[in-house]
Amino acid sequence: MARDRFSPDFDPDCGDSALTAARQDILIGRWQGLRELLRATGPHLAARGHRVRLLAQACAGRSTVESWLAAEPHSADALVLRAATETARAFHLAIAAGRGVPIDQDRVDTAVRACLAATEADPADPTPWISLISVARLYSSGARRRELARWWDELHRRDPYSVEGRLQVLHYYSARWHGTHGQMYDFARDAAGAAPFGCALPVLVQYARVEEYRYALDAARGEQARVRLGQHWSHDAAVSDVRRTWQRWISGRPWEAIEPWELRDLNHLAHAACYADTPDIAAALLGMLGRRATRTPWVCTGDPVKEFTRWRGQVLR
Repeated sequence: MARDRFSPDFDPDCGDSALTAARQDILIGRWQGLRELLRATGPHLAARGHRVRLLAQACAGRSTVESWLAAEPHSADALVLRAATETARAFHLAIAAGRGVPIDQDRVDTAVRACLAATEADPADPTPWISLISVARLYSSGARRRELARWWDELHRRDPYSVEGRLQVLHYYSARWHGTHGQMYDFARDAAGAAPFGCALPVLVQYARVEEYRYALDAARGEQARVRLGQHWSHDAAVSDVRRTWQRWISGRPWEAIEPWELRDLNHLAHAACYADTPDIAAALLGMLGRRATRTPWVCTGDPVKEFTRWRGQVLR
């Protein structure tokens, strides 16, 4: 009998077929599909944030959003997408320049202005405030803490349980950017502690553990460093964090379907559960995920296809 060959599905749109169709419009320079997608998304904040973030990545190398604004200069959705797109462009330039190379502050200022214009176009929308918090990382010495705090207050007022917004603050406070591991974990645990039952915010602790691992691996370099960091995932605090996230977020909650905007968070918790040696939680999560995977965080510990496939075979055996 032939063996069943499992292959994970790393769909960049996380199974969001409407988003995939809009992305195809970007490839041919057609902006109308973007307008219809964001109009149909409406006030669903998690879906809107997910779609704007991924659309911005696709728009960063093209002029589709500018074509939309030329046709509809007062469209709030177009202005929000341009803000996210300018933020993505600023990050792409920073990454291309490489670590240690000064970041183009004019490009950062352009992104900030686009974000502020979007906040004025749709005062109720939290999405441009997430973009502002994200681009704050790119200032050479970090945005002034007072300014960052103001942007955070504006976001919190509009979406008090935004996972994406808090994730951007977490990155800001990481050692890779403008803080320390301690500040990053404190922020993640404070957010987790304030989250109501069933909210995904506790998974921020797993994001922090991935961020710390990547930082340590970059500093040490090499496969030997990866081996030395093995206990990073399985010490007592890491295991407790996995169980706490599972209990506060997922345990006891009916999961008939996984929404596209939840997929990245679930993959982070599944990855942490595998490496924390909590097979009961890992099996439940990998069963929920099926073939639906995101490259991060699996790529942090090896080839993502092999990592996801190996752990699935091991815990679901």
